[in-house]
Amino acid sequence: MRPLRSSVLCRLLPAPFSLVLRSLVLVLLCTTPRCQAVQAENVTVLEGGTAQISCRLQNYDGSIVVIQNPRRQTLFFNGTRALKDDRFQMVLFTPRLVRITLTNVSVLDEGGYFCQLYTDSTHHQVATLSVSVPPETPTVEVKQEAVEGGEVELTCMSPRSKPAATLRWIRNGREIPGVVSQQDNAKTFSVSSTIRIPVERKDNGAALSCEAFHPALSGQKRIRHYRLDVYFAPTVRIVPPSGILREGDSLSLTCSVTGNPLPRNIQWSKINDTLPERAEISGPTFQISRLSQSHNGTYLCQAQNNFGRAADHYTLLVYDNVSVTTTVPPTPTTQTLLTPSFAPDPRDPGAVVETHSAVPYAVIGGVLALLVFTVICVLIVTIWCSVRQKGSYLTHEASGLDEHGEVQEAFLNGNDASQGKKEYLL
Repeated sequence: MRPLRSSVLCRLLPAPFSLVLRSLVLVLLCTTPRCQAVQAENVTVLEGGTAQISCRLQNYDGSIVVIQNPRRQTLFFNGTRALKDDRFQMVLFTPRLVRITLTNVSVLDEGGYFCQLYTDSTHHQVATLSVSVPPETPTVEVKQEAVEGGEVELTCMSPRSKPAATLRWIRNGREIPGVVSQQDNAKTFSVSSTIRIPVERKDNGAALSCEAFHPALSGQKRIRHYRLDVYFAPTVRIVPPSGILREGDSLSLTCSVTGNPLPRNIQWSKINDTLPERAEISGPTFQISRLSQSHNGTYLCQAQNNFGRAADHYTLLVYDNVSVTTTVPPTPTTQTLLTPSFAPDPRDPGAVVETHSAVPYAVIGGVLALLVFTVICVLIVTIWCSVRQKGSYLTHEASGLDEHGEVQEAFLNGNDASQGKKEYLL
């Protein structure tokens, strides 16, 4: 019986054997000089890079070597270009090693490249080319405007990667769980992660980031930074002037406005009246020169945007331009009454009230009234005593006349005068 040829033995190897195991079996079986074998190495390369496809030969005797692409198109025939594709180059052809390069690799170049050795029986090995596609910097999309008091929906997308990228949302150093979706686009994958978060006015300008991880990035990550844009209604505050305003002074008011978007038009008005003729308006600033009391009233500042309206008011009170006088206290040797003076009321800095000196006018008036009352009382008592004394004199005089009459009547009637007198006296 003739010995089994090496080419036949190599062809009879089971397909599930790994490349290494099959190579070892070929080496052990191919003990004669006529036994030839070919080995191929798998390759993984980043998209856009350069791949090296190598075919190793054993006991090569000058047979025909053919390299084909995954579509079984012949690239090289014994070192001669067969396919017009300048991206493929034959860089090495020796009895032990055949090597070609492929530049600007794309996922379309992915697949098995055949290293074929034509002897009495043709056999081949396949070098598998795998292309890895790292993700680009992800993008962030907002489904709808973020309005104060509502929710915002943000979607981070990595449209193309292989294998699929991993996305993660970060805010203030903490991860925000998102809803992840993945779509297979033939050779590559698109991945997205969606989050929904409530927003307030304080969240306007808050920083978030979406990070993309991928094995091809060697521990690095692609980051997309995003700042929240929260819309809210405006707020208005009038900055009042300091101090008291008097006639002839100037008034300057500033209207401080916030909001997103910031209101462009600021309106000044006077409640129940028109603005003074001398009023000057320059954006948020309102001015009146040479104030008078006719300018008194309530002034209003208003602002609005697409999300609301706000206003603030200021009440102007102009006081008379009255000079304030002071009272000079008397010296210890001078006992004079001081006239009243005028000074500001501490409860109302703009009002002018009458103030009195320290002389107790009420005490002096009370003393004078008491003296007058005493004099009147003395006069009344004196007059009363005088009238009473005169009445008593007249009464005694009348009593004497009656006594003489009775005596005379008794004498005439022959009565004892002394007895009648005694009875009278009793």
